[in-house]
Amino acid sequence: MDPYSAAERPGRATRLTGRDGERNVLDRLVGAVRAGESRVLVVRGDPGAGKTVLLDYLAGRARGCRIARAAGVQSEMELAFAGLHQLCAPLLDHLDRIPVPQRDALRTALGLAAGPPPDRFLVGLAVLSLLSEVAGGQPLICLIDDEQWLDQATALTLGFVARRLAADPVALVFATRDPGAELARQPELVVAGLKDDHARTLLDSALAGPLDARVRDLIIAETRGNPLALLELPRGLTPAELAGGFGLPAVTPLTNRIEASFGRQLDALPAQTRRLLQLAAADPSGDRALVWRAAERLGIGVQAGTPAIEAGLVEFDGQVRFRHPLTRSAAYRSAPLAERQQLHAALAEVTDPQLDPDRRAWHLAQAAPDRDEEVATELERSADRAQARGGVAAAAAFLERAALLTGDPARRAGRALAAAQAKVQAGASGAAQGLLAIAETGPLSDLEQARLELVRARLASATSRDAEAPLLLLRAAERLERIDIGLARATYLDAVAAAMFAGRLASPGGSTMDVTRAAAAAPRPPGRPRPPDLLLDGLAALYNQGYAAAVPLLRQALAAADSGTPSDEEPHWLWLACVVASHVWDDERWELLSRRYIELVRKMGALAELPLALDRRARPLLFAGELAAAAALLDETRTVEAATGNPPWRYGELSLAAFRGNEASAAALISSIMADVTQRGEGYGITAAEWANSVLGNGLGRPRDAMAAAERATGYPGDMGFSKWALVELVEAAVHSGMTETAAGAYRRLTAMTGPAGTDWALGLAARSRALLSDGDEAEGCYREALDRLGRTRLRVELARAHLLYGEWLRRAGRRTDARLQLRTAHEMLDAMGLAAFAERARRELAATGETVRARTVETITVLTAQEACIARLASDGRTNAEIGGQLFLSVRTVEWHLRKTFIKLGIGSRRELRTALDYLGPDRPAA
Repeated sequence: MDPYSAAERPGRATRLTGRDGERNVLDRLVGAVRAGESRVLVVRGDPGAGKTVLLDYLAGRARGCRIARAAGVQSEMELAFAGLHQLCAPLLDHLDRIPVPQRDALRTALGLAAGPPPDRFLVGLAVLSLLSEVAGGQPLICLIDDEQWLDQATALTLGFVARRLAADPVALVFATRDPGAELARQPELVVAGLKDDHARTLLDSALAGPLDARVRDLIIAETRGNPLALLELPRGLTPAELAGGFGLPAVTPLTNRIEASFGRQLDALPAQTRRLLQLAAADPSGDRALVWRAAERLGIGVQAGTPAIEAGLVEFDGQVRFRHPLTRSAAYRSAPLAERQQLHAALAEVTDPQLDPDRRAWHLAQAAPDRDEEVATELERSADRAQARGGVAAAAAFLERAALLTGDPARRAGRALAAAQAKVQAGASGAAQGLLAIAETGPLSDLEQARLELVRARLASATSRDAEAPLLLLRAAERLERIDIGLARATYLDAVAAAMFAGRLASPGGSTMDVTRAAAAAPRPPGRPRPPDLLLDGLAALYNQGYAAAVPLLRQALAAADSGTPSDEEPHWLWLACVVASHVWDDERWELLSRRYIELVRKMGALAELPLALDRRARPLLFAGELAAAAALLDETRTVEAATGNPPWRYGELSLAAFRGNEASAAALISSIMADVTQRGEGYGITAAEWANSVLGNGLGRPRDAMAAAERATGYPGDMGFSKWALVELVEAAVHSGMTETAAGAYRRLTAMTGPAGTDWALGLAARSRALLSDGDEAEGCYREALDRLGRTRLRVELARAHLLYGEWLRRAGRRTDARLQLRTAHEMLDAMGLAAFAERARRELAATGETVRARTVETITVLTAQEACIARLASDGRTNAEIGGQLFLSVRTVEWHLRKTFIKLGIGSRRELRTALDYLGPDRPAA
């Protein structure tokens, strides 16, 4: 039993010297939360600046609020959701109040229940709901210290939650050295060094005797006013040392100097006390009972803790807490390697193998003095469990340690290869390179050698996406043909994808034609073809036999995708299925497959894949006119890309900018992307940028600019997606530029695809394009066909643009009344969806008919925000608040808050009146 209670701990000073400004910020935060508002704050500063003390101050001031705390632990950074467990464990008495899918996801993530890998975003929504429920009874303030050391899964989850706090009395306060990308654009409180007068006051409080003024000035200058350095550096030094010209070596980093000060204090403690602190530092979980059980095994008596407690270095209360993370670091480092291994061995012995097998395996690994196959096997099992929970980064860490503990060279190489593959998935490219080097040193089977080349090729593709990636993957596929046909075909599919990205900039031998020709000659799959096999066959036919021949094969592959393949293989082809769905103009499958793709990648925790999945999911949302929903996904993309360091997927952002029509921001983004992809050899990006230029030109009413850009975009027909859409832009721009022959040629190329596809999307765009090239009754019939067909799809943007073009044609034909109806519909739809440039084009056309455009309001009521409009639309469709929150990743209380504001703006009193009010705002109700 722990012999120390809270009452026996020495008191701790709570006075903050020179921090009036910081305290005012924190006091205002507490006041806002008590008033029912949400707040997020990032307290940023160097080690020792006083961030933890400020969190303690905040906790002390938050009377009437519930406090939840967590702290990042450097040694737990690879353990998925370790930090989240700290924060949520005391709040789990409210878990039964959140929706069942969220509850199950959170229980699985925290290791409280077995189940399939949880959707990362469902976990985030579960935490959001849990905090909201807790705050329903009492305002909640969550204090997260050392955010820079949180495990990646926790950091991303809390960043997700921070961006979605709205109507709940919840505060998230992070203390960190350097905030990660997940906290980008959050309010910050920068904690700098103290001013000289305050620094002198604090330094004097730490001195037991007189100090020469020159020495004091030197200390203040060299510590740069860092509070912890000012307090800790004089400790352990004799008065003679202080009076004799105390100085600090300029070459020693401040963190090391502070840690050295803690080290001197540790040296003054009895041997048994030092050993107890070393033991406590070796297990960062802070489990008091576990530490005392291990101490008993090592023969450390309960009295050993008294000197450390009296010195204020550690607390033994509900948890073991060191005064500062650097105290823990100093304690752990003070033990020689052999002693640290003994400490970990003792901790492993007292860790329950059933309740916490992964922590036990980790301690065993740290305790192993040499290669140990039994421990390596345990680590492999831990990796499997981490993978099942969606912790790819944790799985990679376990596998990496397992490889280092493996004695047999062949087995070590195999484990290093598995670890490298997991590191690639987790987005840790640097670590993956080192593991591949280890794998190369051991004897590899032919299959393992081929897998090594595949991992290296996939690593190159993920980290650079340059013109050489298709060739690397093609060589790996050819090598695998003799060993594993199934894996060879999967690799050919990767090579096709890489070739598509290389596009017009592909290296010789690495074009889509080259790769698909080799893929077509590859051996047939053994047994029944899987969806990726069918997809490979369809793509090979597309590039070698033409669109019409490929459509039936591609449709067969999409139909088979519903049955799928094992989840660990699926991401390597499912994103291509999304591209194919749009290429055969199947908007329903485009929607379903993009949703399935992102759900799968999130469940796997495959951070390297997530930006691509987010990008692919954003595309159908954009064409559906749900720009705000797409923008939210793209925000997540930037967060994950910053975490992995891989080249950004900016095509969703590019599409969003083109649709919004803000010329300055769109042009800057297009220019930036064009320079980046040209340098890297990603020709697909050139097509995408030129398509965006053509959309921007058509929206702004500059058809000649749009035509020139669309011609450049369609100059390389091997690019799927953007090249096809650019043909639609080219027809419109060329007609409006008077270049009828150019328009007719683009129309012929377009119908060579829309005809064989035969969907409402395809035939609707073909009819709209044919109308532009026609006159009289034929043109009107084509416009009506376009409206009819596009009206049966999810593609609200294309439908709105059809109304716009029809209205423009009617005005030119002198039919003002008919034109107004179409132009009004177009304007209201485009304005509601946020396509500002096209909406302005519709407004100008309406003005030309003599009509003053009615603002999208109810009398003088303020326009709804994008999020309010999206929530209102979902509510009018009969969704419950919980369902709306689940779809938009908001808490139920936040949904209620937005609906209350919407009712006020629309002048209504219930959900039953929403549909009528929204219909009044426009035929296509306001949508995010």
